[in-house]
Amino acid sequence: MIVGKVVGSVVSTRKNERLIGQTAKRQAVTNYKKTISSIKREMGTDHTVSIDDKKYNCIYMLITKGKAMTNKERFIEIFRSKIKREGAEKLLDYICSSGSDFFTAPASTRFHGAYEGGLLEHSLNVYECLCDFVKRPRFREKYGFTFSEESLAIAALLHDLCKTNFYKTEMRNVKKNGVWESVPYYTIEDNLPYGHGEKSVYIISGFMKLTREEAFAIRYHMGFAEDENKRNVGKSFELYPLGFALHMADMEATYFLEGKD
Repeated sequence: MIVGKVVGSVVSTRKNERLIGQTAKRQAVTNYKKTISSIKREMGTDHTVSIDDKKYNCIYMLITKGKAMTNKERFIEIFRSKIKREGAEKLLDYICSSGSDFFTAPASTRFHGAYEGGLLEHSLNVYECLCDFVKRPRFREKYGFTFSEESLAIAALLHDLCKTNFYKTEMRNVKKNGVWESVPYYTIEDNLPYGHGEKSVYIISGFMKLTREEAFAIRYHMGFAEDENKRNVGKSFELYPLGFALHMADMEATYFLEGKD
């Protein structure tokens, strides 16, 4: 990524590089098909741009103070711009505090997002997938399903809050090229054994109220992979379609955007 002084919030791509500011503006004439102007005005929206026949959520292209936004900054920006209800700021304070490892935790021990920051990256991926999924004409027009931007942000960004302070790093010996090496790996240390989705609901509810649909969506976001009565899962999807949409977004992010490490 090459960053220049910001002029008109110009962002561009060149080969495998992302260009920002004056650097992007200087090559806009010769690379106009891959240059986007005035992207900063789309901050906090679900606006997408197309480059090389691929769509990118504008969040991916956002800039702040002349630098590309980190995943942590993206999370905080979306959270604060979309979630306005009472208690939200206290919840964000907790997530950002030293008592939470949300921004550095992995998303799993050895599958998707099994690295530092994997949980944060997964949460952002699910948000983008969910916002895209609910825009499907069949979903909106045929079935009439609509959800507030606040509910979408809450469900996606916080569905895996249960994984906060859930993993720990240990060491093990691995033989590489005939030589034993001590390497780190993730294990589970659950000091709040309250389940999965239900634990996320529990943690969130300690700071702010959830609507019934938000609570059921987060509770059953694992879908039929849940160690749960399958009738409950199906009934929850039927009654609260946000849960079905969140489940699909979670699966898309897990298996197609991230995959096994």
